Amino acid sequence: MEQDEQIDETALERLIPAFYDRVRADAEIGPLFNDAVHDWPGHLERLVAFWSSVMLTSGRYKGSPMAAHLKHKAHITPAMFDRWLAIWSATTDELLAPAAAAALQAKAARIAESLQLALFFRLEDPGIRTS
Repeated sequence: MEQDEQIDETALERLIPAFYDRVRADAEIGPLFNDAVHDWPGHLERLVAFWSSVMLTSGRYKGSPMAAHLKHKAHITPAMFDRWLAIWSATTDELLAPAAAAALQAKAARIAESLQLALFFRLEDPGIRTS
């Protein structure tokens, strides 16, 4: 990526609040986020730190995204990840240079896949026969 296309702290500090404004207003996933998050300013700071750690290897994020999502498992569906990724793609495309947007989109897709596997993947019970 060229210098003007790089992801930096300033870009993340602009992107994350804009993205979550859209998430919170979304009819499909907004209610889940609005019910789950009680301190939006603090949550946004943690999310900027998370993306800084993921994309810039800053080490700023100290936490467990998996544990945070597992707490809300009863209210999360696989389709919600698709909606989150669609809003993420639209927001990153709008606010960032193409190479930066693509990098963030690719990373988000991998993270979403990992979270979905943790939340929803179950091996067949070997004691149950289907025939």
